Amino acid sequence: MLRRMTYDELVASLSEKTPPKGVSDPVRAIWLAKKGDWDGAHRLVDSIRTSMGSRIHAHLHRVEGDLSNARYWYRQAGVEPETGTLEAEWEKLARELSS
Repeated sequence: MLRRMTYDELVASLSEKTPPKGVSDPVRAIWLAKKGDWDGAHRLVDSIRTSMGSRIHAHLHRVEGDLSNARYWYRQAGVEPETGTLEAEWEKLARELSS
């Protein structure tokens, strides 16, 4: 069974060196993204075939600065592209995953 975390628990876990044990791959991916491990996060989202996985994938490509690729992943997710800050998008994803 996957471990559920609150948003505050997820943010607090960022002080650790490794992702929390027992969380879902989407949670691990945003954790890695926030810690600056773009490659690790990207490897995870490559195998997440859900709207949330596509949204995280889009976020990662925004972080990378590849807006064309990000738009592709927003389309795959069926959502409008994010236009706010990267921080605001990360928080939105994290809150949805921890709700």
